[in-house]
Amino acid sequence: MPREFNRGTRVADLVQREVAQIIQRELEDPRVDLITINEVKVTRDLAYADIYFTVLPEENAENSQQVLNGASSFLRKQLSKALKIRTTPRLRFHYDPSVDRGARLSKVIDAAVSNDKLRSRSGQ
Repeated sequence: MPREFNRGTRVADLVQREVAQIIQRELEDPRVDLITINEVKVTRDLAYADIYFTVLPEENAENSQQVLNGASSFLRKQLSKALKIRTTPRLRFHYDPSVDRGARLSKVIDAAVSNDKLRSRSGQ
């Protein structure tokens, strides 16, 4: 029976959990207050971790990405204390627009449904 999770997946889950806690508790920068870590992808050799995040309001995305990438060495150092692995991956942060896109699509769908209900009531 094959394993369900490989080492990269387990490390990615650990990195996601720990980085979210470090940002919340130890990174004292008001520009990164409302950040959510959506996904972490770790390279096969565990050298890099690509971290995808969302931020509110959406207008702060580029600024937050710069702040997080600037603080990546601090975050990596804190992460190395929490993880019990030989090498800690280098952190690269990327803004994930999929959540915002999903919210916009949901609004469009809701508007279309309500428009259809109005048309069916009016008999058109």
